[in-house]
Amino acid sequence: MKLSEPLIKLLSKKYEPSVMVSSTFKGNDIAFRTDEEGNPVLLFFGKLTDKGTIKGERYARTLKKDRTGAIIKDHWELKGPAT
Repeated sequence: MKLSEPLIKLLSKKYEPSVMVSSTFKGNDIAFRTDEEGNPVLLFFGKLTDKGTIKGERYARTLKKDRTGAIIKDHWELKGPAT
C-alpha cells in the first residue's frame, strides 16, 4: 500500500528527536520513531492491539542529504507486516 499525500505531509514535519510518537490517522493507529534531528524514519500503520503494539504494516524512510545538508532523496518504503 502506498502512503497517502496527507499522511506524507504529516510525516514531513519535525518532531522531538529520538522518540516514538503515537497518534491516529483516518481511523488507523500510527506510531513512528524519529531520528536525532526529529525526522520520522520508521512508521507502523494499522490497528493497536491489547499489548500496545500496532498490527499492520511497517515502513522505513530513506533520507539522503548532500554536503550542505539539503535533502536530495526522501521516500518511504514498505518493509512488511508489523505484528
